[in-house]
Amino acid sequence: MASDKPIAIALIGFGEVGQRFSTDLMVGDDAVIAAYDIVFDDPAQAPERLAKADRLGVRPAASAAAACKNAGVVISAVTADAAEGVAEAARHYLTPGQIFFDVNSAAPSTKQRAARHVEASGAHYVEGAVMGPVRVPGIAVPILAGGPAAEETSIVLNSLGFNLTPVAAEYGKASAIKLCRSIVIKGLEALLVDCAAAVRSAGIDREVYGSLAETFPSIDWAQLADAMADRVATHGVRRSAEMREAADMLSEMGLDASLVRAVADAQARGARNT
Repeated sequence: MASDKPIAIALIGFGEVGQRFSTDLMVGDDAVIAAYDIVFDDPAQAPERLAKADRLGVRPAASAAAACKNAGVVISAVTADAAEGVAEAARHYLTPGQIFFDVNSAAPSTKQRAARHVEASGAHYVEGAVMGPVRVPGIAVPILAGGPAAEETSIVLNSLGFNLTPVAAEYGKASAIKLCRSIVIKGLEALLVDCAAAVRSAGIDREVYGSLAETFPSIDWAQLADAMADRVATHGVRRSAEMREAADMLSEMGLDASLVRAVADAQARGARNT
């Protein structure tokens, strides 16, 4: 895909991740971006999302197929529960040689099924596992890549400022690494939200956080509790979907997924109603 021409990128999903990636990619002249989001079809929500695309220089498309036409790289950045459906639909409009980069936080089996859908079109499927919050680092956030085209895709996207690390030629390993890590991160968020609510109710903030600091002195527990409460309030719906994928992964491994499903419920419960 080496060329002096800008790389044509299509985004399926123009939410937090799609907008943040676009902000970085449109700084230079190395990429042109088209995007489709189901919100574009909602008269109540579309104007704000379309205005954001216009400010960033992103071309909004009337459909995912229209966004992906002639794109060299297609980035699927929707939600975990929509990831396979997007890939299944894409098999009908992707063309041989296109790269379909799936950065959704889905279970290994979901990514494997998505890969089969995409590969039926002749396009290359690349599994992506985003290993941290995107808001601050943007395209420099560490992303693990998996699949036969992971190496090639890493070269292409890293030339634009991405931070991809190929970890496997097979599908599923990158997502397993991501979701196992997420069990701890999202689980800790859920625990701290409940802990903070309890200590506030009992008026024992100083005592509890002080005791935790004695055990883990490198952590400011009061500050971390506030930060994690904000994360859950802002991203709880998406995090809940991710934890349900993690629970599915555990179940497929023959492991007890009840705790992870409880974390998913807690994330959904803590999400801000907006």
